[in-house]
Amino acid sequence: MAVRAQSDPGSTPLTPHQSPDMDTAAPSGTWAASGPQPVTEEAVVQIVAHPDDDLFFINPEVGQSLRSGRPLVTIYLTSGESNGINGPRQGAGRGIARPTPDKPRFAKARQNGIRAAYAEMVTGQPGHPWQRTVIATAGGGRAELDTLQGYPHIQLVWTLLHEAGSIAGDRPHSLHGLWEGRVGVLGSQLAHGGVVTRDFSYTKEQLIRTLVGYLERFGPTQVRMQNPTPGRLDRNLKCSDHQDHRFGARFVQQALARYAASGSRSRPHFTVQTYMGYFNGGLPQTLDPASGASKARTLETYAGGDAPHDACKDAAGCGDLKVAASPKPRWSHSIHHAGESSADWLLAGTDDSLRAFAVLDGRIAHWHRPGGSGARWKAGRWTGPVLQPETGIDTGVRPVPLPDGRIAVFGTRTLLGNHPADYRKEVGFIVQQAPGKAFGPWQSLGSPELSDEVGTHDISAPAPVVHDDGTMSVFLRESSHRLAARVQQADGTWTPWRGLGGDAVHGDPVAVRDRAGRVCVLAATPHSVLAWTQDRPGVPVSGPLATGLPATTLPLTLRAEGDGVRVFYRAPNSGNVCAALLDADRLTPSAAGTGRVRRSSAAHASTTVAELGGAGGYGPVSAASDDTGRVLLAARTATGDVATAWSTPGTARKAPQWNHTGVLPAGAPSSAVLTSGGVVLTMLGLDSRLYWTHAQRGGGRLAPWQPVKPTKAGRSKA
Repeated sequence: MAVRAQSDPGSTPLTPHQSPDMDTAAPSGTWAASGPQPVTEEAVVQIVAHPDDDLFFINPEVGQSLRSGRPLVTIYLTSGESNGINGPRQGAGRGIARPTPDKPRFAKARQNGIRAAYAEMVTGQPGHPWQRTVIATAGGGRAELDTLQGYPHIQLVWTLLHEAGSIAGDRPHSLHGLWEGRVGVLGSQLAHGGVVTRDFSYTKEQLIRTLVGYLERFGPTQVRMQNPTPGRLDRNLKCSDHQDHRFGARFVQQALARYAASGSRSRPHFTVQTYMGYFNGGLPQTLDPASGASKARTLETYAGGDAPHDACKDAAGCGDLKVAASPKPRWSHSIHHAGESSADWLLAGTDDSLRAFAVLDGRIAHWHRPGGSGARWKAGRWTGPVLQPETGIDTGVRPVPLPDGRIAVFGTRTLLGNHPADYRKEVGFIVQQAPGKAFGPWQSLGSPELSDEVGTHDISAPAPVVHDDGTMSVFLRESSHRLAARVQQADGTWTPWRGLGGDAVHGDPVAVRDRAGRVCVLAATPHSVLAWTQDRPGVPVSGPLATGLPATTLPLTLRAEGDGVRVFYRAPNSGNVCAALLDADRLTPSAAGTGRVRRSSAAHASTTVAELGGAGGYGPVSAASDDTGRVLLAARTATGDVATAWSTPGTARKAPQWNHTGVLPAGAPSSAVLTSGGVVLTMLGLDSRLYWTHAQRGGGRLAPWQPVKPTKAGRSKA
């Protein structure tokens, strides 16, 4: 979507504390554009339940988008009015009287804090003015649209619905109650003195229409949302997240499915990124100190705790003082993506052909580049994306080559159904009908979570592995945070899901076969990394086994190397890339399957750890070796772009040189080795287009990044 600097007829600039007193758009006015005005095909839309969910759980990606000049719209479903009490200032004594509950004023204080935080991230000035107007929604209600003055590509939308007011308590008048049909309508919660002054309410259908209308208005190429299946806590197995987060995200899923189904060929494709909520604070911290401090500073601005009482000139308050009184450093210094942590979505054929797989518009997308050698390979052109007909596919798919030359692509799928009880997730795959030919229909493998209300169908992305005889196994983490597996038999049928143990497994599992044909599966806990092994098809899986590895930030990348497997991961609190060589023969049983390791076990004989440095950041590391032994690494950095480095395992005495690319990805980059010795690197951009580069053997210089132009046959009909 091209974004141009222009005035918005029917609106006039307002400072954060001003508002018209009529529920109509303000008189016509203009203002001069003072910020960078991007012309880009990227458009990011974030949809969250409460004011501050974006700052706690999506940032630093919010700031990365804002500072890079990308268009960004954040949509808040509820007013976040809670109990109407804005907490005491930091350092307040016990003798201070408890404030009187006032939900409209608390909602307004949170709005003031959000506007200040966004303005500061963009301009450096929290008091930078906003233009505030009223928009009619497709559901028949009203919403407030705020545009940062001078930066028309940065907007906030306040849907102004009533929040639950409790993390898990029985609150029928909520998004939870509306989703399950316990109430017929959910009413509004207006902010004091806001531009929307008439109450309204939405049925479930009207709220879905409202969200679809937002998507049609802003035309996103990436949608950022909260986790609809957050799972359970380790300590008591209760739901780990706020009910508004969980059910707000399900409304977003429903709207995205309808928006995708009604799309035209001219509408841009979109990707979806899902973010972990409250449980994020119980996992190893992912951010380096500088990034954590920056995120914490934005939260301080939102809280308004250090601001003079009249800084925003609003008696309702300048921010959420509850955050100022009770900061949450484990949330402010971390971020975790939910459901997508794989860098293994690019395959190279024996003829140097390339096939990339991702999820666009909730469907599996496939790109292909023909093989060849020399000038023929250089002249080859990508085709795609070709979209499979099945809808509801979750972000993060994993392709695997089969011995007969076909490809199978595994993932999870969310099934919405016509009734709340129909909501569920399942594992499945598609497979080519013949080598190089079209893919067949989705084949469901079900889920180990058959009726798990507490776990809310919380399953990880699957980790598939292919055996020599062509049969497949798939591993995943289920809602009790243990590993489960399903195995294909020689006649093509699949065994039932079987539990494999392990405690506190929160990372997505990864699997690979070593040179001897043995399967090795790894999965991260908050304390270490556990392993499972299988010597050959049909024999029991051994595990969980202790690897001796320290705590990681959860995402793992696994590669077969020599007689063992090499795992790439990131160190907590720095984002530095590490690599460890594991010898499966020397892994030991994990005590009670907990994954907890003694301090001395970091020097376990089965592990050789290398520190590879990096430029901060988080998420999985892409790694591919060429035929000289050099490894091309690629990973997200602290500034949000992708950086690359060449490394030689086992020989480097210092960390390799990392080079920024300046390209902000949607998800993790992926790399593949070519049989001729070169390495190809791909990434999905925030514009939902595939980008690629390549380097010659021996650590050669990467060619300039090139976007793949969608082909006319790229959109297959559902």
